[in-house]
Amino acid sequence: MSRNIIIIGAIFCALAVGIGAFGAHGLKSILLENGRLETFETGVKYHFYHGLGLLILGALAHRIDKGWLKWAAVFMVVGIFIFSGSLYILSITGITWLGAITPIGGVGFIAAWIALACGVKKDSN
Repeated sequence: MSRNIIIIGAIFCALAVGIGAFGAHGLKSILLENGRLETFETGVKYHFYHGLGLLILGALAHRIDKGWLKWAAVFMVVGIFIFSGSLYILSITGITWLGAITPIGGVGFIAAWIALACGVKKDSN
């Protein structure tokens, strides 16, 4: 499982770099024109942070309860898709109602970090 989480984390980090570069170069004029460059960059930042979070989960897998590890990874992946994905789409298309679902992804991120803490706590007993 840890190997798969590391692979997924590495792929998400690579995608964050690619999406960030595409936004900075290919979409910059669109994002500046509609005033949503900062929103796009926020999506990239959180995407990358949580890709790194997946790498951390994979690296710590031998020290974390496997059930909590799985949930932490799932919550991070879901958070990336919902939080960052909604910000990417909102930034490019201007569909503002997507901003209403962005916090659901944020809750996924919070749940992931809490699951990590619970998994470490459980294994330390």
